[in-house]
Amino acid sequence: MMISRRTAVSAIISATALPILGAGRAFAQKTIPLTIASSHPLTIPWVSPLKTVIVDKSNALLEQRGSEFRIDWTEAFGGTLYNFNETLEAVTSQLTDMGWIGSLFEPASLPLQNIMYMTPFATQTVAQAINTMNKLNAEQPAMKEEWSRYNITFFGSCVSDGYSLFTKKPIESLADLQGLKILGGATLAPWIEPLGASLVATGIPQMYSQTQTGVGDGVLLIATGAYPLKLHEVAPYVTRVDTGPLTFGGFGINTTTFESLPEDVQQVIAELGAEYSTENARLIVEREKQVFEAFAKEGATVTDMPQAQKQEWVDRLPDLGAIWAEATEATGAPAREIMKAFMETVRAEGAEPLRDWAANL
Repeated sequence: MMISRRTAVSAIISATALPILGAGRAFAQKTIPLTIASSHPLTIPWVSPLKTVIVDKSNALLEQRGSEFRIDWTEAFGGTLYNFNETLEAVTSQLTDMGWIGSLFEPASLPLQNIMYMTPFATQTVAQAINTMNKLNAEQPAMKEEWSRYNITFFGSCVSDGYSLFTKKPIESLADLQGLKILGGATLAPWIEPLGASLVATGIPQMYSQTQTGVGDGVLLIATGAYPLKLHEVAPYVTRVDTGPLTFGGFGINTTTFESLPEDVQQVIAELGAEYSTENARLIVEREKQVFEAFAKEGATVTDMPQAQKQEWVDRLPDLGAIWAEATEATGAPAREIMKAFMETVRAEGAEPLRDWAANL
């Protein structure tokens, strides 16, 4: 069912009288209708916490704090309201009050949020990635302004595991990638093409059939996304590259909606928004371990790319940091400053980047 565009929440708060057991009078409890949505299903690790954290915990937390307010949630997951390339517009326009926003689909609108696609092999853990971006979004005015420009209040980044190769033949050295057609998101072309392979831009739903029919010789994808597709059935050689976990958007709410909410409801959503990131990170760590075990159990040949090969890979890439900074600063954003802050923050989080992407800035 399509849901109409939201109006200001303050105009649609309704009061209903609910009896309290053992009490001689009714307690006036105010109900606030809110919509939360995503273009992807709840099976995805960065979508499920919208339900298990934001929705499922909000009213219990309000009750625990003695609030007179409760939220009447409308849940619209799995693309029932909008497509994957409309996540930013949907929240900005109040088609949904809040939800998952995929910055990877908005390179022109949210270039600063996509910085981790220009800094491969910079992180080793999901905690390093998600903590770095949450700090930058909290502390850097330019990062905040990137969201506020679209009338969005941002609360927590989402994260994935690093990318791996799923190929029809073994990859024993980087030379084995020469001439291969590798399926993946368009943003990954600068990662793969310097190795002599070609990037065939495609979407996740098409990857199995396109590998099976020869459109591609393999796929560059996160393992937690590859396993549900059963990519290892058609590309049985799994090379755990581990380009480093990265962030690509997160949980945001329409600012007009947020500012119309009572203060205690704002506080609960803000707190649960931060918890959203924590739960997403936990799920990624848990599922990544599970899927690699499943790949091997189900007949795939799983190997870890040697550290020397990873270093060779990153050394063969162009200066992505400088390229990104120059292009992004042309839009008026302080990209050089953000890139330097990113590298400083990721190191402070304990990461050991294989390349300093701010070196030539």
